Amino acid sequence: RREPLALINLKKKNDETGEEELTSRLNHCKAKATRHIFLIRHSQYNLDGQADKDRTLTPLGREQAELTGHRLASLGLKFDQIIYSSMTRATETTEIISKHLPDNTDLLREGAPIEPDPPVSHWKPEAVQYYEDGARIEAAFRNFIHRADAKQEEDSYEIFVCHANVIRYIVCRALQFPPEGWLRMSLNNGSITHLVIRPNGRVALRTLGDTGFMPPDKITRT
Repeated sequence: RREPLALINLKKKNDETGEEELTSRLNHCKAKATRHIFLIRHSQYNLDGQADKDRTLTPLGREQAELTGHRLASLGLKFDQIIYSSMTRATETTEIISKHLPDNTDLLREGAPIEPDPPVSHWKPEAVQYYEDGARIEAAFRNFIHRADAKQEEDSYEIFVCHANVIRYIVCRALQFPPEGWLRMSLNNGSITHLVIRPNGRVALRTLGDTGFMPPDKITRT
């Protein structure tokens, strides 16, 4: 519902000016800027924690976040906003990457987006989890991954710190791949995935799970 034709009322077309007015109204609704979306997977965390508040970053995880922060800074971009999952491991990763955080959200919390195809033997959540998490993660995709608003004049660079399942699902949806294939991709801790959304709605994947900026002994996938 972001195509210009979907944003105007064609019934109100002026009979006198005709196509000229229609073209003007369409141009007014067209996006002009490109959005660059950087999806960051949280760093390594304590897997033994029973509650979310106990699943804090490990010392290595904190090192990974520092490396990711340095990598983002080295790109020389002016980031417009940082949005992060409300889960502890994502919040702590974000605090290390940047001390100026505009917002955080529950939509980007980890979960089971959709039943994977083919299935895997080592991970089988309850069926109800797909219904609960899937709707939320789909809502995150629709809320955050779209072409720029028509009022946006300049290209934007945005960071989203979240989780592997969420990122993999978003990538499949953004590229219009079958979303059931989300589990066929693997993402390292602290990795950077870069999506580009053009004004016409076209999406390109610049990088997927990049950790080439980390020394080999700092790379994990837990």
